[in-house]
Amino acid sequence: MSGLLAKAAPFPSFFFSLCSKIVWHCSPTNLLASLLTEAVSPSSTGAQPSDAELIARFLAEQNPHYFALLYRRYAGKVYAKCLSMLADEAQARDAVQDIFIKVFLNLSRFNEKSAFSTWLYSITYNYCIDLIRRKKKMPVSIGEDIGRMSEEPVPEVPDSVLLEMKQERLEVVLRHLNEGDRIVLLMKYLDDMPIKEMAEFFKKTESAIKMQIMRAKHRAQQVYAQLYGHDPLES
Repeated sequence: MSGLLAKAAPFPSFFFSLCSKIVWHCSPTNLLASLLTEAVSPSSTGAQPSDAELIARFLAEQNPHYFALLYRRYAGKVYAKCLSMLADEAQARDAVQDIFIKVFLNLSRFNEKSAFSTWLYSITYNYCIDLIRRKKKMPVSIGEDIGRMSEEPVPEVPDSVLLEMKQERLEVVLRHLNEGDRIVLLMKYLDDMPIKEMAEFFKKTESAIKMQIMRAKHRAQQVYAQLYGHDPLES
């Protein structure tokens, strides 16, 4: 599912809008134009600095160029996740802008106990979940919803049920699932997030997360059959 909703990154104008806000928070006297020109120019052929190196340099020097490089590295992936959850391109672009500003303002709190990408994607999921809740006026969180799952057993569903779906059909199936099912499937199969990290994210037991994934796969299989008239594993 690595190609799931692999849309292009937000437009360059959006990048300039984001960085202008970053520079405003960092230092209004920075030369925005030169920094952005350097940041969005094609990458050099040499070894690229790691996320940790970019973060350390940014925090030490307060040079927005280093944050712009982090943005350039991850904006497309964050946008794809937002689009997968929100199913609206304009909302997804706005979400990416808000998420990276949130990351910028809280970067000094990143403790490096996990990868930067894990921390960034957790912020992304939290932001989108909260947006979905507010939009639909949901009274409980998705994590709380997972905690109230029925104990009724469901059949074991192999991962191939999802992996064998054509991408365009998989996107349709995901849109027909509820938010909880869609998000756990994206975390597990798009991000390859370990069960332990998912349990920590939702503040649930690992067994509860495994059961939620199993139920989500089963519902995805049912939705596919309803939409296309056959099981996804059938040729």
